[in-house]
Amino acid sequence: MASLTKSLRYAALFKPLSVLIPRATTTGLFHTLNMRETNLNIASLQTTELKPVGCMRSYSEKAPLTLDLIEQRVLLVLRLYDKINPDKLKVESHFMQDLGLDSLDHVEVIMAMEDEFGFEIPDGDAEKLLRPQDIIRYVADKEDIYE
Repeated sequence: MASLTKSLRYAALFKPLSVLIPRATTTGLFHTLNMRETNLNIASLQTTELKPVGCMRSYSEKAPLTLDLIEQRVLLVLRLYDKINPDKLKVESHFMQDLGLDSLDHVEVIMAMEDEFGFEIPDGDAEKLLRPQDIIRYVADKEDIYE
């Protein structure tokens, strides 16, 4: 914070009338400078102090998942994958035997599922996910959904 104050003072030497103050936040202390253009001179920059500001955190909530919704999302991602024939795709289809995917395609499918559901699937678990049904069960277990 001291270096920020020094740089603001230094900038005021060249632009004494209008200075853009950057927003600087320290998480532990909850101090902040507002981001706005102000008319400052050198004397006011030297007396500028950081004022404590209350901290408000906003958390977003995921949409509630059901087994049917998980199944629809998994099948949608698989239908959009260019190497899978949507006519052959069923919940019970095996990726290698029924759909003709190889190991690299399987990795791409797992990565697409990670992107879709927002969590990482470890390699040990990914090797066991050989059918859409396995992926649906895995995601439901991970999200604690039981019906």
